[in-house]
Amino acid sequence: MATYSEFLAALVEALGADRVQVGDAVPPRHHTDWSGTAPVPPLALVRPRSTEEVSALLLLCHAHRVPVVPQGGLTGLAGAAVPCAGGVALSLERMNAIEAVDARSATLTVQAGATVQAVQEAALAVGLQFGVDFGARGSAQVGGAVSTNAGGNGVLQYGMVREQVLGLEVVLADGTVLPMLRPMLKNNTGYDLKQCFIGAEGTLGVVTRALLRLRPLPRAKATALVALPDFDAALALLARLQGRFPGALSAFELMWRDFIEASLRWQTLREPFEAPHPFAALIDVGGQDEAGLRDALEEVLGEAMEAGEAVDAAIAQSEAQARALWKIREATAELPANMHPPINFDVSLPQADIGRFAQECRAALSARWPGHLSVFFGHIGDGNLHLSTDASTVNGEEGAVEELVYAQVAAFGGSVSAEHGIGLHKKPYLGASRTPAELAAMRAIKQALDPLHLMNPGKVFDL
Repeated sequence: MATYSEFLAALVEALGADRVQVGDAVPPRHHTDWSGTAPVPPLALVRPRSTEEVSALLLLCHAHRVPVVPQGGLTGLAGAAVPCAGGVALSLERMNAIEAVDARSATLTVQAGATVQAVQEAALAVGLQFGVDFGARGSAQVGGAVSTNAGGNGVLQYGMVREQVLGLEVVLADGTVLPMLRPMLKNNTGYDLKQCFIGAEGTLGVVTRALLRLRPLPRAKATALVALPDFDAALALLARLQGRFPGALSAFELMWRDFIEASLRWQTLREPFEAPHPFAALIDVGGQDEAGLRDALEEVLGEAMEAGEAVDAAIAQSEAQARALWKIREATAELPANMHPPINFDVSLPQADIGRFAQECRAALSARWPGHLSVFFGHIGDGNLHLSTDASTVNGEEGAVEELVYAQVAAFGGSVSAEHGIGLHKKPYLGASRTPAELAAMRAIKQALDPLHLMNPGKVFDL
């Protein structure tokens, strides 16, 4: 086998010195991601400018048995983009072109290194929208969003990234290029291979280009914050809104009282209602006429109050008021500064069980760590619950908290990861949501596409 120095010399010869950074020249930001995982300096950082260069890199790594860790915007929270020692970190940040936007067919072709925000802006420029949005939009890259099947605020209406992908271009571990950029909704020609790479976290190949589906842009939007007496009332209100605004309810963000209190305290905000309430739901509805949309929302919320599903409501009368209401929900940006550190959970559960899960989970935490600070919130319309616990209030026992929470998730038949992926952080708990037979099938796919186990080794599961 060739030495590392021989491999690096071959790498520079194949791609050019301006594509390759080695050792101490690799910027520290490429040593880890937003997950907080301990930094790992890679052997080299490679930043190609084309699919052909990605193919050449992987062919060379395959020949020399050098592992490769694909990196997007490094905004992942599960550690999937953390390099491995002796391996190559592959950054697609230079492959960031919006190649084509077709308003007639509502599609957009983009290189994997473009940010989600760049895709959103390109769609808006032709009067359309991209159906995925989340806080890291300005840094997160399309390739990373595809590889983690990212979720966010638009899942209730449009689904996760998987539902936005019409086609992909992927480079396999041995450099083979799969050109799956076919702009058809219907294509029943055997296995839908692109689905293997959506959510695979770079363990099967490298996404280099994507053909994305765009959506009509609503002309108007109405936002409301609704106070609720209990979790069952939240589900009843959700069903009422979906019945009244079919396909137009874009957000139903539920906040438990502990989250609301923390948000108001951390951001020095005023109580949104005259009295505190156990729950509040932040609602966005799209439509064509702003005034008519607000009137319709006011009417349905009035009906909900009469039915006991809501106890108070505030409907934004301007974009500024809508932003002020959303500011309460966006307190997640304050978590790192106010929890020391936060222990974050991103789980998915059967929708009807979420309220009981939160209640039992909180009780279990309180029984072991009285006085703990935990906040519950999430995209309840799609079954996604977030929980954050302040590690300083549980004696820093992060591992014990994770074991407790994930055991509860398993007992409820839920998923340990709703939208953040598995990476390194959730790998020990994957068995709580996948059976041994499912894991065996996943390993068989990995073995078939990456027999040398060079693609993002050690992530998602061990072989």
